[in-house]
Amino acid sequence: MKKRVLINAKSYYNAIHKVKNNEPFSPGKSRVNYAGRVYGSEEIETLIDSSLEFYLTAGRYDNIFCEKISKYLQSENINKVNVLTVNSGSSANLIAISSLTSPKLGELCLKENDEVICVAAGFPTSISPIIQNKLIPVFIDVELGSYNIDTSKIEKSITSKTKAIMIAHTLGIPFDLDKILEIAEKYNLWVIEDNCDALGATYSLKREYSLINNKKVSGTAKTGTIGHIGTSSFYPAHQITMGEGGAVYTDSLEIYKIALSFRDWGRDCWCSPGRDNTCKSRFKWQLGLLPKGYDHKYTYSHIGYNLKITDMQAAIGVAQMDRVQGFAEKRYANWKYLNQKLETLKDFFILPIVSESAVPSPFGFALTIKDEKINSRDKIVEFLESCNIQTRTVFAGNILRQPALTQSDVKIKIESGEVKAANTLVEEDVKILANTDLVMKNTFWVGVYPGLSNEMLDYMIDKIIEATKK
Repeated sequence: MKKRVLINAKSYYNAIHKVKNNEPFSPGKSRVNYAGRVYGSEEIETLIDSSLEFYLTAGRYDNIFCEKISKYLQSENINKVNVLTVNSGSSANLIAISSLTSPKLGELCLKENDEVICVAAGFPTSISPIIQNKLIPVFIDVELGSYNIDTSKIEKSITSKTKAIMIAHTLGIPFDLDKILEIAEKYNLWVIEDNCDALGATYSLKREYSLINNKKVSGTAKTGTIGHIGTSSFYPAHQITMGEGGAVYTDSLEIYKIALSFRDWGRDCWCSPGRDNTCKSRFKWQLGLLPKGYDHKYTYSHIGYNLKITDMQAAIGVAQMDRVQGFAEKRYANWKYLNQKLETLKDFFILPIVSESAVPSPFGFALTIKDEKINSRDKIVEFLESCNIQTRTVFAGNILRQPALTQSDVKIKIESGEVKAANTLVEEDVKILANTDLVMKNTFWVGVYPGLSNEMLDYMIDKIIEATKK
């Protein structure tokens, strides 16, 4: 019976989804999206297969997904990647930074008012977990072209309170991991890679680095595995999707178990849902001030959350993992095609750049107006949108100018400045992040996702060129 259902599901996909997804492109009428889901009948079949089992919480498919992505993230010098699924990339970032506050890490754990190096030109939930854990974000300016952290400004911003670096590979372009690891090694800092936009990217390190918590890393590896913890998002705009969802990954079994605890209500027990007594000592523990033998299933070692996914989400992810490398390669091919064809506009735009050490998995193709007096970003974006070409800014722009922070008294630092309440910042403070402000005012990006055809890319190129002449 199940076999018949799945055969019918494939037929339905071919009759409905495949036909819709293969509709001919009509320039100016068809929408050229910045991102979108790319899928086949397999995603629908695994989703239905999971739903027929009616195992509603994470189960068989979640295990398969974690095994698949773990294998995908492995490299010559990183043999085991422990993967934990969560319900979003934002939750992944929350779990990542929260895990480093665990007392189980001893003297290495992050404590209230410790400082974390980050950037203001990015997505809000790369910053929110720092603040939510009562840590102090230290905002560093970015480079134009890569839109990643300006590593030359980090060391002068480090104090005795600096304990971690948490930054994203902006728009899927890897940041300078050699410089970041060199600094982390020198100052004994944790490194969290927000890899939500960059799944599938790789970076070739120039040497071996020895980091805190006994981590050694060298050679060529996938981004997200080079630091202590990596995070991914599986929202439809990203490299793969399961609708909503995310992941935390680390080669440290200790950190993995802590992350698992934070994800699962903060409990000390590591049994998967529906399983009991994995440790064979369920009623033999004595933790905190609890009586000896108190049920380990209901013993809590952290102030945690409930951020799990469903097995139906994981089922979609399993099918998507068979496409992930092809998706990453197609994104980069589209990115290179745009870069080549728009080279003629290098006097008008700052074109994106990639380190020779990196192979990106681009999330988008960013352009920055060189002279806003000649033409404004807003006028170009308005024209492109009128041509049915979807555009995006670099997320929050300068997050220090967002109402979430201008109305808040949370503690922040800007580079080597003093710790201040965010709502007391004045223009003289914020404009220190000069490139971040330029990104906020003059940068936009368009899509490179695998659902874009060459015809769509050529149309987009023609309209971007046309926009510069208006």
